Amino acid sequence: YIKNGKENKALNGKPLESITFIQCAGSRNEKHLPYCSSICCSVSLKQALYIREKFPDALIYIIYKDIRTPAQHELFYKRVQEEDNIFLTKGDVVNVNSNGNGEMIIDIDDTLLGEKIQIKSDVVVLATGMVPTTLAGEIETKEKTEEQEESDKKEETLDGKKEAESAEVGAKILNLAYRQGTDLPTLKYGFPDSHYICFPYETRRTGIYAAGCVRSPMDISASKNDAYGASLKAIQLLHAAKNGVAVHPRSGDQSYPDFFMQRCTQCKRCTEECPFGSLDEDEKGTPLPNPNRCRRCGICLGACPERIISFKDYSIHSISSMIKAVDIPDEFEEKPRILAFLCENDAYPSLDIVGKYHLQYDPNIRVIPVRCLGAVNVVWIADALSMGFDGIIMIGCKHGDDYQCHYIKGSELAEQRMENVQEKLKQLVLEPERVQMFNLSLDEYNKIPTIFNDFVEEITEMGFNPYKGM
Repeated sequence: YIKNGKENKALNGKPLESITFIQCAGSRNEKHLPYCSSICCSVSLKQALYIREKFPDALIYIIYKDIRTPAQHELFYKRVQEEDNIFLTKGDVVNVNSNGNGEMIIDIDDTLLGEKIQIKSDVVVLATGMVPTTLAGEIETKEKTEEQEESDKKEETLDGKKEAESAEVGAKILNLAYRQGTDLPTLKYGFPDSHYICFPYETRRTGIYAAGCVRSPMDISASKNDAYGASLKAIQLLHAAKNGVAVHPRSGDQSYPDFFMQRCTQCKRCTEECPFGSLDEDEKGTPLPNPNRCRRCGICLGACPERIISFKDYSIHSISSMIKAVDIPDEFEEKPRILAFLCENDAYPSLDIVGKYHLQYDPNIRVIPVRCLGAVNVVWIADALSMGFDGIIMIGCKHGDDYQCHYIKGSELAEQRMENVQEKLKQLVLEPERVQMFNLSLDEYNKIPTIFNDFVEEITEMGFNPYKGM
């Protein structure tokens, strides 16, 4: 009846007197939909104006947690505030019930007035969030059927069925030939950005770009601009592919991983850990490279226990040569020598900022930039310690739900490989604290001097490497 506006009647047949919009209905709720969809407030404001035009005497209430109107929508928000009969108030809706007369009674707490209020409304409109198809089943409220309640052994919920159906539908959309699956890998909330901070539009599947609501909740105008951005990224990729170079994130890189297959043991470490699906495998487990998918992160190099993978400008031998070129003070000089592996994406640029602001740190540290902490091979750590380095520190991108490694899971893989490092330290009869790992974002550059100085102090108290001078 609101859409066509032909009759000024509510659903119960009475004249339409009031309508209530409840914002964030299930959104920004850790138990349901944790994030904000960003467009719900603007849509509700727009609908409120439509109703105001067709039903000028009706009272319109908008109950919100926070009104969020990105960009120029803030001016639209101010326009709605100036309208008669539109009332906006901040508060938490605690209860919605029918009074038996076809009207809804809404109880609101924690309001701007500092007291509980109650609104009588003919119609209640819920502003629900936008959910990608990849997580449509997961977001639903978990419920069990009567048959499932009788048989707890099955432990199968309606949500599980919906999620499976949703995932099956999503997987059939692209039907990609990747060993990691036929669909696009997604982030925490089901959106497929490769790195949502530094590389928007890019997915983990090279040559496939996300735009609009596929990438994040947005309105039509933002989706249009998003499409422009994704198109430009695609043009960059075509130009880079024509010239045989990488487009992201190592723009212009002409190298590809080279495999010395004669020594391959088919352990599948490289094929399983590649975050971009650039390595397939045959029946025996031998890696089958797909160069056009490669992002040159070097994670396969760091994963390989046989050290058969190398790039022309980044290899086991090249980094080992850098390590061996560092002068190691002998035990009589009484000063430590610390080796630092810094990821070139966040950690190493952070060190540049440290220098820019003249922040000081211990001079006994020698820094080697690496493509990713996931590209650090355990053999480099073993070689450095056996040569007499007193300690090794590794700093890479943060990873997890609130931040993200530039190569998706490089930092996470490095943490997992630290278990192998601890075993190697035990073999060398060295303290496990001699090798430590930290994760930093670019804006945490001021923490680097503290990390370096504290680590040097800890190593000094621990004592020098017994292999020094051998």
